[in-house]
Amino acid sequence: MGANDLQQTITLHRPAKAAATPQGPWTIEAIQALLDKPLMDLLFEAQTVHRQHFPEGDIELATLLSVKTGGCPENCGYCPQSAEFDTGVKAQKLMEVDEVVRAAQAAKDAGATRFCMGAAWRAPKDRDVEKVAVLVEAVKGLGMQTCATLGMLEPHHAQQLKAAGLDYYNHNLDTAPEYYTDVVDTRTYQDRLDTLAHVRSAGISVCCGGIVGMGEAPVHRAGLIAQLANLNPYPESVPINSLVRVPGTPLADSEPVDPFDFVRMIAVARITMPTARVRLSAGRQQMGDAVQALCFMAGANSIFYGDKLLVTGNPDVEADVQLLRKLGLQSRRTTTTETVEVCA
Repeated sequence: MGANDLQQTITLHRPAKAAATPQGPWTIEAIQALLDKPLMDLLFEAQTVHRQHFPEGDIELATLLSVKTGGCPENCGYCPQSAEFDTGVKAQKLMEVDEVVRAAQAAKDAGATRFCMGAAWRAPKDRDVEKVAVLVEAVKGLGMQTCATLGMLEPHHAQQLKAAGLDYYNHNLDTAPEYYTDVVDTRTYQDRLDTLAHVRSAGISVCCGGIVGMGEAPVHRAGLIAQLANLNPYPESVPINSLVRVPGTPLADSEPVDPFDFVRMIAVARITMPTARVRLSAGRQQMGDAVQALCFMAGANSIFYGDKLLVTGNPDVEADVQLLRKLGLQSRRTTTTETVEVCA
């Protein structure tokens, strides 16, 4: 599929608050024009949109736990949990409820408001979803927002997770459709879109983003943002990941992303999806404080918080606390009855 065919594969969407984004629905050309802007002009535009929709400027802290690690039959070129690659990750069974609750309580005590549970499945079976539903109910009982990423879902699975209290489901599009088969060929792009549709139909909020640095061309980065921004509605949560080059994966030798190109992706995600939580996700450990600060300026207002992101490293909690304090940014702490702002 070529870039000119992209508009035929997506549902066009004009954001509800169109005053900030009069260009919507978004074409690849319009998004590329944003990516090509002088960096300072782009940052100014993104910060203006950000302040309009998030005047409090708070940063959402989310923690991600791998509740079922390794052994995945998919061949995603970036993923150390694929059974096809020798990355040193050992397959493990689904964690017990008490283990997950302890981890969620520790995350909450450290300031996280959302707890995300990831399982390395291509598509969970009925019995798997039943077990995850129990985990969702237990974490929900702590007063946290819940999120899960379990692979492709059938409609009845999404309904079951919704009934258990799941707030968000993560299912990333990874890249533009025309580059997708260069990254994974054990499923199709349409499989991804179908799962997102099932999640929406069940009334679960969508967490969906992509990865930068997998050898894609600039047009593919613009195409990814077009796919996300033109979903109807666009995702409530948009994680933008910088590829973590894990030895043993096919993408281990990919060229590192230019930090300013990554900042541009954050800024354009903010401009095109003004009310979404744009999450600074994988790859933060390699960015350093200055680049992360630019990402916050560009409109990122969510981070994964903790020392591990599934099976790869992440800045530790104390480093994040110190960075947010240096920048004067606020985080939020959720209790079972209210949301209280705290200075990180």
